[in-house]
Amino acid sequence: MPPTYYQAQSPFSFGPGTMTPAVKMLLGVNVILFLACLIPPLGQLLIYELFGLRPQAVLTSMRFWQPVTYMFLHDPGSFGHILFNMLVLWMFGVHLERIWGATYFLRFYFVTGVGAGLATIVAGLLPFQFSTPTYLEVTIGASGAIYGLLMAFAIYYPKAPILMFFLFPVPAKYFVMIIGLIAFLSVPRGGGVAHVAHLGGLVVGYLYLQRGIGTNLASFGRFGLMAEIKYRYLRWKMGRLRRKFDVYPRDDDWNGPVH
Repeated sequence: MPPTYYQAQSPFSFGPGTMTPAVKMLLGVNVILFLACLIPPLGQLLIYELFGLRPQAVLTSMRFWQPVTYMFLHDPGSFGHILFNMLVLWMFGVHLERIWGATYFLRFYFVTGVGAGLATIVAGLLPFQFSTPTYLEVTIGASGAIYGLLMAFAIYYPKAPILMFFLFPVPAKYFVMIIGLIAFLSVPRGGGVAHVAHLGGLVVGYLYLQRGIGTNLASFGRFGLMAEIKYRYLRWKMGRLRRKFDVYPRDDDWNGPVH
């Protein structure tokens, strides 16, 4: 079962504090592989031949590991690519790992990253103009999983301000809506950016948290079936205790919002 959702009461500020274990591990793996890719022959082999995500290679050469491995590689010619992804991983991942714990955090990270990779493969098979380049080109980067983390942060902290374009604060829920719309509108243009992976990470992250995909097949809705059962049981038990001790609450005690 995914952890219980709650609303944060304090606004988000730059820097999440002490590094958490899973985030630290992911940062280390990404940085080490980025440095390895700076070596020209090794970088060419790692990115374009073995571990970058090329839908054609996955479907025709049976390289089924690529939807997993692509998320740990970054363009050696663009330091900003890995810098931005790792900065977002640190800023938002630490908050989420503290809520979930390392195990669930890593599961969510891999589910959204792999989901974004699978979305890229599916997009490459569609009968659209952007599909052929998507099918043939290599996709790398942690952006799919990073966008999944942004979606999760917006669900847990919808009112927390995030600096849009590092210029002005926007509530997290609107920030995610905006970047999702940008990704959707940018898919047909391509331009060397994995917009499909970004959009896939957002969608998979939303579905995973809202419907419990991969964690509990019986889950549904925001809280899941088991959470609803526990809530009903607690309400029944509290009612019995109140009657036993002659405690009568106001009529709206159980009808208002639960925080």
